[in-house]
Parts: sequence; structure tokens; C-alpha cells
Amino acid sequence: MTTFSEQFPIVFQALNVGFVQTLKLFFITLIGAIPLGLIISFGSMSAWRPFRVFRSVKWLSEFKPVRAITRLVIWVVRGTPLMLQLLVIYYFPGLVWKNNIWGSGEAGRFVASSVAFVFNYACYFSEIYRGGIQGVPRGQQEAGQVLGMTKSQIFFQVTLPQMVKKIVPPMSNEIITLVKDTSLSRIIALQEVIWAGQAFMKGSQGISGAIWPLFFTGVYYLIFSGILTLLLGWAERKLDYFKA
Repeated sequence: MTTFSEQFPIVFQALNVGFVQTLKLFFITLIGAIPLGLIISFGSMSAWRPFRVFRSVKWLSEFKPVRAITRLVIWVVRGTPLMLQLLVIYYFPGLVWKNNIWGSGEAGRFVASSVAFVFNYACYFSEIYRGGIQGVPRGQQEAGQVLGMTKSQIFFQVTLPQMVKKIVPPMSNEIITLVKDTSLSRIIALQEVIWAGQAFMKGSQGISGAIWPLFFTGVYYLIFSGILTLLLGWAERKLDYFKA
């Protein structure tokens, strides 16, 4: 099968199947990382000091273990390649514990990829959240206290709406990056769209030595990134009710 017209329907179908995997990984990452990132951000801002009774030892009395541990984890995750994290998360249980907790086949690789992506992006999102929360003027929170609002009311009615406005641009950038980062999951043989395109170079479904399917995968990323750019731009304009 040598002609482009013969190859195209087969390649197009295979790339569509691969892109479905890419979309699934993308949306599962967002669904998991957005709320988890907020929880992690609370940990990185925690002021809990369990050893404050030891006032004679200043560093111990001021030590905040939750904040320290959370920021250490964020530092490790942000400071190491996502590809390395994928390899560790997927292979570590089987090689060290002799127990492949992810299961076998494509389903197992997808679960492991989802866990790695959710945790990685949650750590990045947490720093964006932290910057957004700390960027809200302290005086507005104090005004809420004067009005008799509880801490939860202040957060959800005062801090959160302004935080969302501040974090949309950096979050948009991370979300667009996520679209492209999903291709890293092929390192553990997840059959996403890049993997599907590359398969035709090695030989798949009677086609071998064809490089154009790999280049054609870029069309999928460009179209999807373009749609996301328009949606995120629209969201940013809709949230333009808070003026700095």
C-alpha cells in the first residue's frame, strides 16, 4: 500500500483512536488536578505550628511541618522531568514491590499516566493558586471579618472570586502546555496520538516507512489548542469584572 489516497483512511482512523486517548488523559488530568492543586496550596500556606509550646527553641516553635513537607513535595515534582515521574510511577511498584498495582495492558498504562499527570499538574496549579490567594489584598479579608463573615464565607465570597480572575492567564498557559505534554505518556507505551502516528514509521496495518502520519498529528494539537485558546480567552473576558 504505497499511495497516499490508500494510506490516508487507515492513518486517519488510527490517529482518531489515538487522539481519543489524548483527550481522555487531558480531561482526567484537569478534573483531578484542579481540586487537588487547591488542597496542596492550602498545605503550602499552612500556618500550623504543633511545637509552638517550645518557645525556648525559636526554630522549633516556629516550625510549620505541613508547609515544609508540602513545599518539599512541590519542589521535587516541579524540579524533575514529567517523563521521569511517569517511568517511576509505572515501573516502581512492579520492580520494587513485585506487585503491578496498575494492572496490565493499555488500561493499566492509562491509569498510571493519569496518576502521574494529575499529581504533577496539581503541584504546578497549587503554586498558581497560592500566588492568586496571596495576591488578594489583606484589607478585603479584614473587611469581611468586620462584617461578621466566617472564614469560609470570606474565602468563597471574597477571596475565591478575585483569585480566579488573577489565575486565569497562568492557568490557561498550563492547560495549553498540558495538551502537548500528554504525548510524554508514550514513554510507557500509552497509545496516544503521537504513538499512533509513529507506529506507521515502524510498520502498522500494512503501512511502513511513512513519516507523514507523525507530522500530521500536529494538526490535531493545533486545532485542539486553538479551540482551548478561544475558550480560555472568552473565560478571561467574562471574568473581567474585577479591576486591579
